[in-house]
Amino acid sequence: MLKFLKNWTLPFSMLTGTVLYLLFASVPQLDAAASFFDGFLQKLLPVVMFMVLFTNFCKADFHKMRLLRWHVVLFLLQLVLMALLLVPMLWLHPEAERLVVMEAVLMCVICPCAAAAPVVASKLGGQLEAMTTYSCLSNLLTAFIIPSALPLVDLSTHISFGAAFFSILQRVVMVLIGPMLLAYFVKHWCHRLHAWLLSMDDLSFYLWACCLAIVTGTTLKHILHAQTTGPVLLLIALSALLCCLVQFALGRALGRSMGVQVECGQGLGQKNTAFAIWIASAYLNPLSTVGPGCYILWQNIVNSWQLWKYRLKGERRA
Repeated sequence: MLKFLKNWTLPFSMLTGTVLYLLFASVPQLDAAASFFDGFLQKLLPVVMFMVLFTNFCKADFHKMRLLRWHVVLFLLQLVLMALLLVPMLWLHPEAERLVVMEAVLMCVICPCAAAAPVVASKLGGQLEAMTTYSCLSNLLTAFIIPSALPLVDLSTHISFGAAFFSILQRVVMVLIGPMLLAYFVKHWCHRLHAWLLSMDDLSFYLWACCLAIVTGTTLKHILHAQTTGPVLLLIALSALLCCLVQFALGRALGRSMGVQVECGQGLGQKNTAFAIWIASAYLNPLSTVGPGCYILWQNIVNSWQLWKYRLKGERRA
């Protein structure tokens, strides 16, 4: 049973989040507990995410973290995909329902690389330091792109560049830069603690699985409480699925030519969708949050499939 749970950690985490949310949502006697845990888990999520990245950064060699050619190429590809979505939104002036679907897909493209992407990439045999560098670069550059792009999508959205930039930058520092600095300190000045963390194999991966359970429940809540019709929700969900598959495929195809297939696939395909949900709810139609919400489920199904194939390949070699 333990081996089964270890091999299928991500699907089990998503199933756990789904079952727990449906349990608390459907039993009236649990309403008080549901309200308590909803607020508690929302506060717990960034703490667990901080620990995921901290334990992962403790494994990184900071001297190997440098800008590489594929970092620049991958980010330019993301800009191209974003432009391909923005142009029809600006020129065609789609109706409300089509616009919200396009906004949902745009958020799945424009949001930065997931802070947990290095965790999965390292599990798939990728370079931890290269992925960590790209994750930092992607999140920092996004702080400049989003305040510039979103006012083009909705002319009623008046975003002060300075205010939006520093608000986004604050989240980046808390979620990404903070654990990196703490890991650097522990690695160089707290050797016993660092050795103990390294001895706990896959700690960051299992912490991330806890994050996934929380995020899955939150995503289900967004979907079930969306103020729209079933066909529109289905269209957003399918659009997010298509966007997810295209980005993973494009990333892996691009990386294959440069010998970094895993890194490029995760860098372009695995997104910081919690960040996208926050941005969409703050500056766009709240319904557009369903897109990145569904993307969370799709990308982790893809990750589960990739980990299964990688594990199967290793067993065959053995």
